[in-house]
Amino acid sequence: MTKQAGGPLAGIRVVEMGQLIAGPFCGQLLGDMGAEVVKIEPPGGGDPMRDWGQGDPKTWWRVIARNKYSVALNLRSADGQADARALIAEADILIENFRPGTLEKWGLDPADLRASNPRLIVVRVSGYGQTGPYATRAGFGGIGEAMGGWRGIVGYPDLPPARMGVSIGDTLAATYGCIGALAALHHRSVSGEGQVVDAALYESVLQVMESLIPEYAVAGTKRARSGSTLPGIAPSNVYPCRDGEYLIGANQDMVFARLCDSMGRPELADDPRYATHLARGERQEELDALIADWTRSQSVAELEERMIAAGVPAGRIYDAETMLADPHFAAREAIVTVDDPVRGPTPMQGVFPKLSATPGSIRKPAPIEVGEDNDVIFARWLGTKMER
Repeated sequence: MTKQAGGPLAGIRVVEMGQLIAGPFCGQLLGDMGAEVVKIEPPGGGDPMRDWGQGDPKTWWRVIARNKYSVALNLRSADGQADARALIAEADILIENFRPGTLEKWGLDPADLRASNPRLIVVRVSGYGQTGPYATRAGFGGIGEAMGGWRGIVGYPDLPPARMGVSIGDTLAATYGCIGALAALHHRSVSGEGQVVDAALYESVLQVMESLIPEYAVAGTKRARSGSTLPGIAPSNVYPCRDGEYLIGANQDMVFARLCDSMGRPELADDPRYATHLARGERQEELDALIADWTRSQSVAELEERMIAAGVPAGRIYDAETMLADPHFAAREAIVTVDDPVRGPTPMQGVFPKLSATPGSIRKPAPIEVGEDNDVIFARWLGTKMER
């Protein structure tokens, strides 16, 4: 199979008017797949994401703004709104993650934009969606995680709800917004018509909550915080070693038997207390304690060697340091190095998912200056020079 350069979305033009994470991550996904993404930023400071992240220098912007061009427009002014309309008239997709009603207030109502450009797809990411009694409320990712059910089940039962160390609500909404845009592109290829994609933070979280709703509605069971385990799924936990921790997932019958063999306790696989999925779930704490007694006597490396040989799904708890040192990440280009004009070679996550015929790529580092691409984009898209 011959690979085609540029990615599957080569030739697609995207205007990104969002800020922070949810809208811009959607733009990153489309840009990684080959779309030309023009990010509209407010003059001066630009997107606050330029100053987000840990360490010095800040590098989060280098990831979320890659493959994008920066155009500075004041969307609160008539001139800025006119320039935005001109660019959107040439675009295939518009992304925005402002509070519902903001675009309309700026004279950029999607209905009017689509009247001028019927093929336009508008991805609207917001806390609660574009309709409903909560639509106009301010909603950040953490609020969506709470309302969608995520926060309520993360952490330990004797402690307040915890959060993940990443902005999962924002990135889920961005991902669903991207999926919606791709579906809308297919529909447009058949009908010639664009449409509006409505991606709410709380609903994006709700989509990954598995059977939480029917478990309660049908069986009256409420999921609760359970720490590092999933109730009834055993053994599947992080276990202590002499020099660290190691995750083992051996909850299927045949896999559990292989784990028992590697422990030197093959009889446990036939023990009525542990022989079935339901039995192991009922004795979850007891079984975890038994396995932990065995793993404590081994180093992480020793345990890993045993698990690989036995064919038991297991793995180390990775951090950035171990990821950068792992040959599997390098072999699959899960981490790539981008030559940043300011910060030099900058490792970051690669393009994902991987397509065999039209792979995406990181073609351009994140813009350094706010509005640095004004002239090139106005010339390329509109055949004119930006006067303001």
